[in-house]
Amino acid sequence: MRTISKFVVAFLSCISISAYAWDKGIYLTQYNLENPKKLDYYIRNAKATGINTFVIDHEYQSSHYAPALAKVKAAGIKVVTRVVVFDAGGNPSQVRSQAYWEKRYKYIDEAIKAGTDTIQLDYIRYSSKLPANPQHAKDVLEVIKWFKAKTSAQKVPMEIDIFGEVSYYPSMHIGQDLKMFASSVDGMNPMVYPSHFWPYQKYSAEPYKTVNNSLNALTKQFNNKPPFKVHAFIEAANFHYIKKTSNAEKQKYLLQQIRAVEDANSVSGWYVWSANNVYDNLFQVLRNNKIKSSNTSSPVTAEK
Repeated sequence: MRTISKFVVAFLSCISISAYAWDKGIYLTQYNLENPKKLDYYIRNAKATGINTFVIDHEYQSSHYAPALAKVKAAGIKVVTRVVVFDAGGNPSQVRSQAYWEKRYKYIDEAIKAGTDTIQLDYIRYSSKLPANPQHAKDVLEVIKWFKAKTSAQKVPMEIDIFGEVSYYPSMHIGQDLKMFASSVDGMNPMVYPSHFWPYQKYSAEPYKTVNNSLNALTKQFNNKPPFKVHAFIEAANFHYIKKTSNAEKQKYLLQQIRAVEDANSVSGWYVWSANNVYDNLFQVLRNNKIKSSNTSSPVTAEK
């Protein structure tokens, strides 16, 4: 009986740690994944700064893909495979075409066979240039459910990226509705980039407030108990001012976003987005500041 009790305690301890894991991730292109020198650089700095997740594109077939993915996992880093569903947002014929979905699914299937931990769908929406239509979200939901059935059959969780504004209300233009999608995903990643809210001059000047308010608005829609994991996409730099901003200012901007996520209700961590995968300032921020641990539910006191 004692042996069984010890086993149960150990098992429950593992569950507890997993339940309160705090994810800290960076986005990588498939090109950088498959570049051995660059991948070594990202892995080395991730291990040194507490980053435990890589969000990695899979957008073309390559014999280098699976071995590189295995290298990331061997380093103890979680792999989230990002697949763009509709380039720049879909049109009605694409969104309603299973044949189109299947072309994208082949990359998901390859990633699962290569050992990815999670699938992430980006651009899972209509084009923002289309007129508002309440049918849009219903159409997108059908796409989400189709992909979710596929990934669930292989026991791999699936998350989706959503516009930051959808944290506050559904968008009938792009067809994203949190409450409508809630039961069909394992995670949602609001892209709460301060530079993407309008007017950006106002919101990017208040990165902590912009990110924190957005995340709290999202979880409040579910009484602070969302039935899915929430990972905030934050930005490495404000692209509107990138050439006029010093590294010290970029680091302050990053830290305020990180603190905003740490202080938000019922979220599971952050992913930092840099289109060119430039993370020197992020690595410096993580070295110089006390950041929330990967295996704790206790927030770090924010330095606002």
